[in-house]
Amino acid sequence: MAKFDNDIVSPNTPRMGNAVTRGIGQLILDGLGWRITGKLPNEKKVILIGAPHTSNWDLIVAMACVLAVGLKFNWMMKKEAFFWPFGGLWRALGGIPIDRSKKNDVVAQMTEWFQKEEQLWLGITPEGTRAKVDTYRKGYLRMAYATGVPLYTIGIKADTKEIVLGGKWPLSFDIEQDNRKTKAYFDKTFTGINPKNS
Repeated sequence: MAKFDNDIVSPNTPRMGNAVTRGIGQLILDGLGWRITGKLPNEKKVILIGAPHTSNWDLIVAMACVLAVGLKFNWMMKKEAFFWPFGGLWRALGGIPIDRSKKNDVVAQMTEWFQKEEQLWLGITPEGTRAKVDTYRKGYLRMAYATGVPLYTIGIKADTKEIVLGGKWPLSFDIEQDNRKTKAYFDKTFTGINPKNS
């Protein structure tokens, strides 16, 4: 059974779950033949960029990893989805309600979240879709620039069935250059579950 204190987590890794949920997560990973490599950063605030996002299976594998490790992270969702009785569930699962109207800039909202929370790990898929893209959306970079929160990479290697926990991603603060380099790194290093969308 997966251990709560394991080689993947660090002292500042936000945690959730128990032996049962960790066991379920590990059982799913084992059943699907996937494994986790690398280590999570020792940071209180992190923006995790995960790619390539090419299939609905990504969510299943990712959630199995989260359960197996006992990781608690947050993700953005439009505020309209936080209606009763689901609002409390989405929040419990890490959902952050976002107002996507033009008057309420998403970067400004997330900057406010990072400022008020003592510990916050935000997960983002930079493609913003499962379809093939020529360039990543730049929201993850705008958030990193605005908040000063470090970016860390998480990549899918579908050919070897690995979820790779990478290191801190360097930034030049030239948004076009940073975005090109990020996509080039993921394209060169990782393989999506549905390769035609990579």
